[in-house]
Amino acid sequence: MNRRRFLRTAAAGATLVSGIPNAFAQGATYDLIIRGGRVIDPSSKLDAIRDIAIARGRIAAVDSSIAGDATDTIDARGMLVVPGLIDIHTHAARTSEGPGLVLLDGVTGWIDAGSQGADRIGEIAAVAGASPQPGRVLVNIGRAGILPDGDTMDLARADTGALRDAIATHRDVVVGVKARLSGSVAGDNDAEVLRRAQEVATSFDMPLMIHMGQSRSPLPRLVDQLKPGDIVTHMFAPPPNSIIDDNGRILPEVLAARRRGVWFDVGNGRNGHMRWDIVERVMQAGFWPDTFSTDWNVESPSTGVVDFPNCMSKLLGYGMTVPQAVTRATVNASRTFEVFRDRGTLNVGAVADIALLELREGNFEFLDNYGNTIPGQQRLFPRGAVLGGRPIPRA
Repeated sequence: MNRRRFLRTAAAGATLVSGIPNAFAQGATYDLIIRGGRVIDPSSKLDAIRDIAIARGRIAAVDSSIAGDATDTIDARGMLVVPGLIDIHTHAARTSEGPGLVLLDGVTGWIDAGSQGADRIGEIAAVAGASPQPGRVLVNIGRAGILPDGDTMDLARADTGALRDAIATHRDVVVGVKARLSGSVAGDNDAEVLRRAQEVATSFDMPLMIHMGQSRSPLPRLVDQLKPGDIVTHMFAPPPNSIIDDNGRILPEVLAARRRGVWFDVGNGRNGHMRWDIVERVMQAGFWPDTFSTDWNVESPSTGVVDFPNCMSKLLGYGMTVPQAVTRATVNASRTFEVFRDRGTLNVGAVADIALLELREGNFEFLDNYGNTIPGQQRLFPRGAVLGGRPIPRA
């Protein structure tokens, strides 16, 4: 399929419906067929060369050869065809261009994790509401949002009343609370900031995401406050107060948190969140991440983040297979927030959100947050997306 036709198809759009008529399953005309790609759908344990047919914005058929004709076709030979990527830690709502930019990387659902607090929540709520793909917001417990001198270094900024009002006002897009707990952000206030954030999140029956690493308080004191469904991001952050002890063992409190249903997320980012020696020790200990995320912002393409598929590629050198990486970027991520519960799958009848990726073999270099590099022999590249049955080309 050439670029001109791809763009024309993208402009045409598609109408979403709640189901697929039987006629489509019987070989009638489809809106789109993606042919010949390596389809990896962890939700159905599928990893094989398949065609995917789409009708009225939903998956109509997945088969080794689909005979029906289609309004348009994507030749996916040599590509991976996976459920749309779900990035649960971005700052995509800090600019109106953010949602469209991450969509080009194959991200068909995103969470803005604490860019703003109560004082300016309306700004990012508006971006989330206008996003072409599902985009939602975590409100920063610090009412002024992310600040260079620390979101909650002044404990008065951890204003629970303002936080409650912000959530109630923007309940359509707000899906949780974010607490950044590093020493440079919360200082000695970290445990109290977390207590206040959890109080509000629990009252709204919402998850809480904590930004960990280099906190003043010991990590066990912090993770013990987390409830099932909460998320620990930046899980590969180095000491002080990493998730591992000096002997490379995962802290018992961290293991207990996972057992009770707390999620552990990569949160790649660019400063202070990922160091290769910690990645190696955590992976060797068998404590693999539940989800991938990028901590994306508009500057990410020029940093070690680059894009979501690049962040997925970083763990392929630590024993993770491509299907296991896809699992953490799709079906696992779909379980973290209610808005994504019907995504992360290519099952017939599901919303047709799809990422097209290229897996290259070669010599690659990956960057952590401390200027250190590691070599890699495989890297994933974004090659396009389908959102609600509508092709989204990548130049």
